[in-house]
Amino acid sequence: MHDVIEQLQQMNQPVPVPLDLPEFDDIVDVEEQLLLPLPSDLKEYLLEASNVVVGSLEPVTAADPNSHTYLPEVAAYAWSIGLPRYMVPICQVGDSFYCMDQEGLVYFWEDGHLDQDDYWETFWQWTEEIWLQS
Repeated sequence: MHDVIEQLQQMNQPVPVPLDLPEFDDIVDVEEQLLLPLPSDLKEYLLEASNVVVGSLEPVTAADPNSHTYLPEVAAYAWSIGLPRYMVPICQVGDSFYCMDQEGLVYFWEDGHLDQDDYWETFWQWTEEIWLQS
């Protein structure tokens, strides 16, 4: 996990307005808005690496409520179009989402279907195999 965070930080692309890392209180606020606890891998990503910009995918963030990647807003939209309420979206791709269950498994949800046969064991595995390859 720390190797993946280091790799993300090394691959970080400069942007005109850099992203901020959230404080722990921001994570608590997000959980209160979602009415769900966040899986531990997701919390760790948000606190340590959600300020990086890598590739074409834009995972959720928790520091800026005005950002198009702000987790509560992404979740509200995902749930409104049918993503199961117990799933936490981690990355929006059009009207499809990579999402996590409470055990930390990452799935892809598309066209109202959650493919439970194809998943990643951890957020970090998804990061290496999908996000860093985008």
